[in-house]
Amino acid sequence: MGSESSSKKYEIDMCNGPLFGKILVFYFPLMLSGILQLLFNAADIAVVGRFAGNEALAAVGSTSSLTNLLVNLFIGLSVGANVLVARFYGAGQKDELKEMVQTALATSVIGGILLVFIGFFVSKPALILMGTPEDVISHSVLYMRIYFAGMPFMMAYNFGAAVLRAVGDTKRPLYYLLVAGVVNVILNLIFVIVFQMGVAGVAVATVISQAISSGLILRCLIRTDSVYRLELKGIRISGDKLKKMFQIGLPAGLQGSLFSISNVLIQSSVNSFGSVAMAGNTAGSNIEGFVYTAMNSFYQAAISFCGQNYGAKKYRRVGKVLLICEILVIAVGLIMGNGAYLFGGTLLKLYTTDEEVIRYGILRMAYICIPYFLCGMMDVIVGALRGIGYSIMPMLVSLTGACLFRVIWIYTVFSSYRTLPCLYISYPISWSLTFLAHFICFMIVYRKLLRKET
Repeated sequence: MGSESSSKKYEIDMCNGPLFGKILVFYFPLMLSGILQLLFNAADIAVVGRFAGNEALAAVGSTSSLTNLLVNLFIGLSVGANVLVARFYGAGQKDELKEMVQTALATSVIGGILLVFIGFFVSKPALILMGTPEDVISHSVLYMRIYFAGMPFMMAYNFGAAVLRAVGDTKRPLYYLLVAGVVNVILNLIFVIVFQMGVAGVAVATVISQAISSGLILRCLIRTDSVYRLELKGIRISGDKLKKMFQIGLPAGLQGSLFSISNVLIQSSVNSFGSVAMAGNTAGSNIEGFVYTAMNSFYQAAISFCGQNYGAKKYRRVGKVLLICEILVIAVGLIMGNGAYLFGGTLLKLYTTDEEVIRYGILRMAYICIPYFLCGMMDVIVGALRGIGYSIMPMLVSLTGACLFRVIWIYTVFSSYRTLPCLYISYPISWSLTFLAHFICFMIVYRKLLRKET
């Protein structure tokens, strides 16, 4: 019973009592976990930029939008797992919860193995299609192929962390990532500086660190005596749970992947300005990633808190969760987004000493970091909708308001005014339009829920 009580101390009762403090307790470890994951990539980019040159820096950066395109579909399924575990936990359905955990982890392993093969065969033709410059492409392909070899570890970690998040445990995934992050930074320095492995060195270091974090999270799920324990002996995929996970997670994954198509098009447009602009764009977007992660943790909070309260049939609390998360995400977005821009020159020097690269990085941050809170507002309302089981609606709205809008913008406005500011301004415009559409959808759905509760 000691193990169960030790697991209980990590869980959060989301269905009773004040919400504000509990959301913050959930948020901070999750936000720090996201930042640690970004530090994996930031360490790759900083080490490679300082010790392997601009071509290697551009190579690592140019793969991110393509990697996201391939990975987001499976990451979306982990959102489905999160929503369902939270719902069954809030409703006290122990057998359903057990089946869901087994199905989620089995799916993660199968998905990870599939991604190994997809990444190996798709990377080169896709990078060529994106117009990756000749001086960069061989480095980019090598980085992607090694990176994708670690996909089973990445998937196992993401699905395992989704299970823990659903019951309110965001602390232990943070501890595991802290260990993996330290290993990643040390190995980066050894492989790139000592062994002169270049982009291959940073990719291998990332894979090893992912193996460590996934091993620790699986050990946690196997050894716990709580209701979400993973039993490897009887692990199987439940058809019913898989179907529900796909119903919620597949639209989320498709949205992420199709969003990445618009980002791939934007990356291709940036590529047309040359490798120096690419390097500046890479470094700038890497800093933005920290702001995005800090805001996106409220999206995760909205999913788990809304999911548990929906399972417990406490629908009024769903509205309170959304309001608190929106207020907090605006505050964090404004402070961190503007802070990142104001200190952009100093921060970019961590990645490169090239003044021209820094100038391109600051240019990107001016148009994206300052209004970044709009993106946070958009994501939080999507999280609330997913938490209460609506996944197709936010997918369609997001794809129309953001993805389709950006594609149209590239082929109309940007093609007439081929400048980087014209390209970057499409982001805040699309976030504003999409948030407004999501807000209307949420109010319609929420009124239906309140009538049901009454």
